[in-house]
Amino acid sequence: METKEQSLREERERLDKLRQELEKAKQAVAEKLQKAAKMTADEAKKLLMDNLEKKMSEEMSQYIRQREEEAKQEADEKAAEIIIEAMKYGATDHVAEYTVSIVDLPSEETKGKIIGRSGRNIHAFERATGVDVDLDASPTEVKLSSFDPIRREIARVSLERLIKDGRIQPARIEEIVAKVTTEINKIIFEAGKNLCHTVGVYNLPSELIALLGRFKYRFSYGQNMITHTIEETKIGTKLAHELNLDVNTVKLGCLLHDIGKVAEDPDDNHVALGVRIAKKFNMPQPVIDCIAQHHEDESFSGPEQMAVYVADAISGARPGARYENHEEYIKRLEDLEKIATDYPEVKQAYAVQAGRELRVLLEPEASKDDDVSVLAIKIRDEIQEKVMVPGSVRVTVIRENRAEEKTK
Repeated sequence: METKEQSLREERERLDKLRQELEKAKQAVAEKLQKAAKMTADEAKKLLMDNLEKKMSEEMSQYIRQREEEAKQEADEKAAEIIIEAMKYGATDHVAEYTVSIVDLPSEETKGKIIGRSGRNIHAFERATGVDVDLDASPTEVKLSSFDPIRREIARVSLERLIKDGRIQPARIEEIVAKVTTEINKIIFEAGKNLCHTVGVYNLPSELIALLGRFKYRFSYGQNMITHTIEETKIGTKLAHELNLDVNTVKLGCLLHDIGKVAEDPDDNHVALGVRIAKKFNMPQPVIDCIAQHHEDESFSGPEQMAVYVADAISGARPGARYENHEEYIKRLEDLEKIATDYPEVKQAYAVQAGRELRVLLEPEASKDDDVSVLAIKIRDEIQEKVMVPGSVRVTVIRENRAEEKTK
């Protein structure tokens, strides 16, 4: 036993000696590595961790970019689905009733009766209706002209009844016109009420309903305003449901967005008039914002206002919704640019955004900084006086100096 224990002690001592030698060798190798790498163990460890972190960051960035691309693609597809679904929802079978401004005459004798002795009948008719009567357009037609489509409709119906009645004289003219005016006002109110019911809006003031009814006889680029409003409101409502927006705000904003186009005192652009009308009837501020921002005259204050803008654009831009005489459109743009270029200090002028903005570039040598504001006002006033434009035109006058040099 003693021999065995002695042998174990010697073996243990030998192992301890080997362990110490290994530790010394390990320490020597570490010292050589530190000298070769010129850094301590902690520094080496830190470098390793930094490299690992850098590699992980690159992998994470790549992963994040990939996920962002996938999310963007999915968002674009979802947005397209929402828009397409909203457009399908907005489809309407409402037939636009185009106002007729021509009245057919049964005979040449009828034209004489309309004129009356010394023109008293035609003068009485023009005074009562507020329209211009043109009897020279055709031997068998009468042309009625007025910027107000409702006046023109009252005049058309009244003249047809007078021709059928045969008693065309000042007293009878006033009687028929008064009767037709009452009837047309009832038709307008019913049209406004039906419009509100169609889009699901109730309890509006009667005066506001009557204003909406005027859409029946109002057209914008050939698109009947009732048709446009129904389409837009349906599209906007669908968008609001899909995007979890305030449906009532969007619906009312779509319904009233163009109310300024039928204002009885059109002394301003339809957006400003619409805001004024909405405030008059104490509409909620988000709805007023929808009206004020539907042509981007102001920055969008919320997603509901943006939804109204999108719905309006979809309804107006769909194929077949609107039309405009191409020659008249080109002439209007040319007229806008000519007004600006007639000023000697103007270098170039561009009508952009379908004639809603006129950008004017000045000759720096022929103008001063003070001319910018003054010229913008002059051009604006001249456009208002000389050019018939739908909506408002923003005049932007730019004057800048540039210096350019090249190295040899």
